Amino acid sequence: MKETATGLVLEGGGLRGNFSAGVLRHIVDLKLAFTSIYGVSMGACNGANIVSGQPERNRITNTRFVDDSRYLSYLRLVKGGDLFGMDFIFGDIPRRVVPIDYKAFVENPIRFWVGVTDCYSGEAVMFEKSMLPTLEDTLTIMRASASLPLIAKPVEFNGKTYMDGGIANPIPLQQCLEHNERPVLVLTQPHGYRKRASKSVRVCKWQYPEFTGMLRVIERRHTLYNDMLATIEAKEKQGEIFVVRPESTLGVGRVCRDRKKLYQLYDDGYDLARKKEAALLEFLA
Repeated sequence: MKETATGLVLEGGGLRGNFSAGVLRHIVDLKLAFTSIYGVSMGACNGANIVSGQPERNRITNTRFVDDSRYLSYLRLVKGGDLFGMDFIFGDIPRRVVPIDYKAFVENPIRFWVGVTDCYSGEAVMFEKSMLPTLEDTLTIMRASASLPLIAKPVEFNGKTYMDGGIANPIPLQQCLEHNERPVLVLTQPHGYRKRASKSVRVCKWQYPEFTGMLRVIERRHTLYNDMLATIEAKEKQGEIFVVRPESTLGVGRVCRDRKKLYQLYDDGYDLARKKEAALLEFLA
């Protein structure tokens, strides 16, 4: 392949990200080198493990703990906590349970960008790993990127308040293009999918009256997302970008406790990436 700058763009989607994990496993097997990785929410979590050289962490952390109340608990949510155990996911797991190789993560020359949403302005903010000098900083921003309204708490960082990166910037393609990199996208919804207007706008307005910027984005998020999908489909047709997306999500949503489906979605991602191998290599040549 030519020495052309390339960017890997990873959509979120909660546990639908198991599809992306399978795709990334095959990309690692191919020993493909990207200049940058851009991720939001689960996409950022998956991307971090590629940067640290631990692709199997994606399969393990996205599947092993789904029946563990420390990972996922509706009772905790009802009691006023997070649906997903954010302290466990962004504290215990990467530090002790399934440790991330932070040294390899830092030393990897690839640029790694994590997207979050500024709660007050509603703006999309991207943090590159060099802007996060400690493991604590990195895990805090990763947590913010995955903190969905109503099921997780806002995250404070350096005097700002952030939540899920997918609110303001669900597919960070634009940043990749601005850096003059050839984009390879891994999406978590099938071709032709379009998002509907959120039914939770009223509840969000009640829960976060001070977050006026974020609320404005949530109200029109479906339009922004669908416009981005239209742009992606047009650029894909022109051969300007390469896209891998699931043929089916198998009914897996942001939340899923069916390990069989999660493993199948991972395998589907791996198998589809393998089928698209020749086309991907041609795109990157």
